[in-house]
Amino acid sequence: MDLFQKRSTDSNSVADDELENALLLSGLQHLAFCPRQWALIHLEQAWKENRLTAEGRLLHQAVDCPGESRRTSVRVVRGLALHSRRLRITGRCDVVEFRPEPYPVEYKRGRSKPTDCDLVQLCAQAICLEEMLQTRIARGAIFYGQPHRRQEVEFTAELRTRTENLCAEMHKLYLCGETPAVQPGSHCQSCSLADICLPWATSRQRVGARWTDACLRSLCLREEA
Repeated sequence: MDLFQKRSTDSNSVADDELENALLLSGLQHLAFCPRQWALIHLEQAWKENRLTAEGRLLHQAVDCPGESRRTSVRVVRGLALHSRRLRITGRCDVVEFRPEPYPVEYKRGRSKPTDCDLVQLCAQAICLEEMLQTRIARGAIFYGQPHRRQEVEFTAELRTRTENLCAEMHKLYLCGETPAVQPGSHCQSCSLADICLPWATSRQRVGARWTDACLRSLCLREEA
């Protein structure tokens, strides 16, 4: 049994009740993209597939099947189950390359995003691996399907802090159990849940409700006067 197998076996012996309240690691990507999207998916169990999500699902099917192979001196493990007791998250890493140090690789369709939503997901995978294997991981990579190449990601102190803060926020939202109010923006155009969220209509309803409340308060003040 090699070092990876021994440490992962010891880590996987963690009691089920210690991870009973763990949330999905992949939810961090949803939360960083939009808190309302996270709540619709993970609280209300809403989902609607569009072309973008379908392409992403097909891409992951090619790498999600658990297994391992070897390329010269690099050991490649696919579909590796992950968890962190400290952050209370569980998930799966598309690919981990052992060079021999662990090097997580996440597969995404499309191109690199202007936000850090993909970066925090990869960073969370690295944090899980560090806890499971009792090691330190400096960097990993995201493979984007459109340019068909990897983008290397350095796990800086700032990115780690951002990831851990999002984990805390995710657990707080889960305990609260309420879906955040809509915050319309350009990101809504690529969201598969736009027809469920109705960001622009919901926003107009909120504006209308505030206007109605203001009118009612004004009438009440006049009557009291």
